[in-house]
Amino acid sequence: MKVESWIFQPEYESMKREDLEKLQEERLRKLVRYCYENSPFYRKRFKEAGLSPDDIKGLDDLSKIPFTTKDDMREAYPYGMLATSLENVLEIHASSGTTGKPTTTFYSQRDIDIWSEVMARIYASAGAKKGDIIHNAYGYGLFTGGLGFHYGALKIGAAVVPVSSGGTERQLTLARELGTTILCCTPTYAMYLAEYARTKLGWDPKKELKWKSGIFGAEPWSEKLRQRIEDELGLEAFDIYGLSEIIGPGVSVECGEHDGLHVFEDHWLVEVIDPATGEPVDEGEVGELVITTLTKEAMPLLRYRTGDLTTWTTEECSCGRTIGRMGRILGRADDMVKVRGVKFWPKALEEAILSVEGASGHFIAKIERPKIMDVLTIEVEPDPEVFEMVKGDLSKLEPLRKKIVDKVRNAIGVTPNVVLKPVGSVQRFTGKAKRVVDLRKLNE
Repeated sequence: MKVESWIFQPEYESMKREDLEKLQEERLRKLVRYCYENSPFYRKRFKEAGLSPDDIKGLDDLSKIPFTTKDDMREAYPYGMLATSLENVLEIHASSGTTGKPTTTFYSQRDIDIWSEVMARIYASAGAKKGDIIHNAYGYGLFTGGLGFHYGALKIGAAVVPVSSGGTERQLTLARELGTTILCCTPTYAMYLAEYARTKLGWDPKKELKWKSGIFGAEPWSEKLRQRIEDELGLEAFDIYGLSEIIGPGVSVECGEHDGLHVFEDHWLVEVIDPATGEPVDEGEVGELVITTLTKEAMPLLRYRTGDLTTWTTEECSCGRTIGRMGRILGRADDMVKVRGVKFWPKALEEAILSVEGASGHFIAKIERPKIMDVLTIEVEPDPEVFEMVKGDLSKLEPLRKKIVDKVRNAIGVTPNVVLKPVGSVQRFTGKAKRVVDLRKLNE
């Protein structure tokens, strides 16, 4: 299905490039002075670098400002990054802290208004409008996904079902009974919804559900997974990008051309750098995404290193938007896996496995070092129809297993140990999927 995409705020999304850059420079100067005067963290950072707000006159001066990192945010936990009084804060989100100290994100009323606005732009790009019913299966709570999508739906005047994550059968029942038209969740959960509808409920999801488009994010995903989701749910799939430190969801979205994700540059100033040197890379080259929040009030960030690897272009898109586009996220610099000296991202496994006819998208990869050599074991489920065809006898699917081995080896340069598993035995994810588990430290 091809939806009718539209532009929510053409005065910003389609403004002339030279006018956009003037707006960015004006907002950057204002932001730098605001940070210096209101954020103890940035005032100290500027003094350490020998900078004053007057030194930042335009976009060419941006590189003078030191980077901000996640470690800076952890060290400043809980309130060290706050640039306004607590009485102006209306919403607080926090990370889980599973990889160290948590990070906090703060929202003033102005921030929530901007968040609603950029999320409305995302919905418009995916063809949503007043009269649609949004099926919001992103988690509500400290994770920013659920509330971000909720605010955007209200902004465009669409009805929103705040179903949150989990309870898959209830999700599908509500979707059918209420006639929801836009699906919002992680791409892996969208695939699981399709599988559950077909295998557990006996539905053809393309006939039983009215989803015309899906807005999927919170994890890197491949083009192969997009094709699988669209084929099974009969909708048009849109990739989005966001991160809690910047705003939550709402940084960028694909248009109907599906040729990169439009970044809302009136709010976010983008750089793409070499992760090793910090120097900018040329347009079209892969590098680490760095974002400056031009309009954030409660917790502005200057040159925040996201850790996400992507590309960047300011070439005008045929959709009518003039704002630049980032490529789909290749992975996080710190998520890259190294096995027997070969580096790859988990996304490469997904792409390879889904390219094999008869293999499902449900898999988990485990890396172990039982002796000296790394061992990569991938547990993969066959498609339910294939599993049923051999009446559950996985020994009859040896040709399928060998095809998966060959595809993965060709994709990443490492020969895996592929184990086919019964349908339903590999973990499903309702939120962010964790495809690769590194057990090497446990073996040491």
